[in-house]
Amino acid sequence: MKLLTLAGSVLAVAATAVAGGLATDPDSDYYRTLKKPSWQPPPPVYGLVWTPLYADIALATGHVINRLNEEGRVQERSRLIGAFGVNLALNAGWSWLFFRYHRPWVAAAECAVLTASSVDLVRRVGSVDRRAGIALAPYPAWCGFATALTVAVARRNPFRLG
Repeated sequence: MKLLTLAGSVLAVAATAVAGGLATDPDSDYYRTLKKPSWQPPPPVYGLVWTPLYADIALATGHVINRLNEEGRVQERSRLIGAFGVNLALNAGWSWLFFRYHRPWVAAAECAVLTASSVDLVRRVGSVDRRAGIALAPYPAWCGFATALTVAVARRNPFRLG
């Protein structure tokens, strides 16, 4: 069961990365012509950040799901799996709102919800395994940065709809 659960967690996060990646196009005319803040990282940085974050999300969450299963904490396990699924849907959703639907303000609001969801995920994981929670802590920090960046882009492009 341990390996199967971990594989499921990895597959769920990989599917999220693929779903978000299908919508993301930093070379699009829309994105290239947006006014962006000077503190925005260059596009290659995102892959360098998201790759270890996605691995961290999958491994820390999968580990804790396994532990809850071993301890017979079925309700807590189910709630964690639900929170994990919501978080991953929010994660992929941002790319679609921002890059495909050209709705930076909606993406900013969604990203704030993603940040809160990521904090909750860290709380849930950390309450079971403190080290896994600490390992997962960079995720909501990055989502908070992404929220601030999305708001900054939205403010600079109030009438851009694509």
